[in-house]
Amino acid sequence: MRKIVIIGAGAGGTMVANLLRKELDEEEFEITIIDRDEKHHYQPGYLFIPFGIYSKNDVLKPKREFIPEGVEFVLDTVVRVDAKGRKVETLKGAYDYDWLVIASGARIDPSEVDGMMDGWRDSVFDFYSLGGALALRKELKYFSEGKIVLNIADVPYKCPIAPLEFVFMADWFFTTAGVRDKVDIELVTPLDGVFTKPVATKALTKLAERKNIIVTTQFALDNVDAKNKQIESADGRKVGYDLLVSIPPNLGDKCILDSGMGDPMGFMQTDNHTLKAEGMDRVFVIGDATNVPASKAGSTAHYQSTTVVNNLIREIDGHEAKPTFDGHATCFLASGFEKAVLLDFNYTVEPLPGMFPFPGIGPFDLLKESLGNYWGKMMFRWVYWNLMMKGLELPLEPEMSLAGKVRRYVEKEG
Repeated sequence: MRKIVIIGAGAGGTMVANLLRKELDEEEFEITIIDRDEKHHYQPGYLFIPFGIYSKNDVLKPKREFIPEGVEFVLDTVVRVDAKGRKVETLKGAYDYDWLVIASGARIDPSEVDGMMDGWRDSVFDFYSLGGALALRKELKYFSEGKIVLNIADVPYKCPIAPLEFVFMADWFFTTAGVRDKVDIELVTPLDGVFTKPVATKALTKLAERKNIIVTTQFALDNVDAKNKQIESADGRKVGYDLLVSIPPNLGDKCILDSGMGDPMGFMQTDNHTLKAEGMDRVFVIGDATNVPASKAGSTAHYQSTTVVNNLIREIDGHEAKPTFDGHATCFLASGFEKAVLLDFNYTVEPLPGMFPFPGIGPFDLLKESLGNYWGKMMFRWVYWNLMMKGLELPLEPEMSLAGKVRRYVEKEG
């Protein structure tokens, strides 16, 4: 019997497990998925916890609910991968494989920034972890005056739109609380704009200005001075705060670093289009674990899962992997006041205005605030739990479509 091992039972690993089990005969292929955590975290929901919209129970479910019958779920910690010997070593044992799928995700590490831990969960908070989101909820509940700074420490980081979502939602939160005139909100980013692409940056910058969000760009964080409540850039600029909401450095899983694989940040060096691990035989990578220049987001992992599964099966059948992943990502950006902005893009086409065709539900507005987009954002949690994580078909093609998009921007880009 041939063996497939999947490292990580988050979004990417779970989708791959479901899709592979449907395609491969149980009598011929043994599928094992390994993860250290029994609970599945709906990470997009972390954003809503600080504002009292979601609770802990809204973002957690047992992982076993989504592991299909015929797939062995191993609760253990992967410590090392021996790619040459085709073996995954864990704290409790070892697992041989014929094919490996790395879906080990990304983690935050505030200790990477000098001084950040001095104020951690005191005046420095995050919402990229469940514990951080819950602690920030307690802090925001009684915050009624002062300056909130949202700082992105480094790139890449999970869900590129989440920092913007947070400051937009904070504007709504403090406005409805009647204290917005007493609260300053500043976004401090290492990027040269609020987003990475020109057309989207222009639209989202206008939205930030309308909401009176201060934006400081090209700020390469050097250290956090928790005592004096300020952050300092590598070029000596300083920004003060009363409450710092940090997007700490994002790193790949420790097992990748300890195995001597991946780049210096622990992300797997991955072919942009086939999603095969570079320089390794029979190893595929999905989701946040990759170093491909695509968003580290659940929608991206969803689109990637089709390429990973199809290419793994192609290799089983004796064919070469096909370069079918185009960097596609679809993201609803919550902007407060029951509105959201939808972005749809890939490696070569940036987020554009227009309409997004969604069979049976849409169309949704692209790059524009709307109530429909907000309900699309809120509906996604149901779609995630009930369709995506169970490997059920969605009315979305993996490759990005230009249907509905304003073509003059595409022509300018081309």
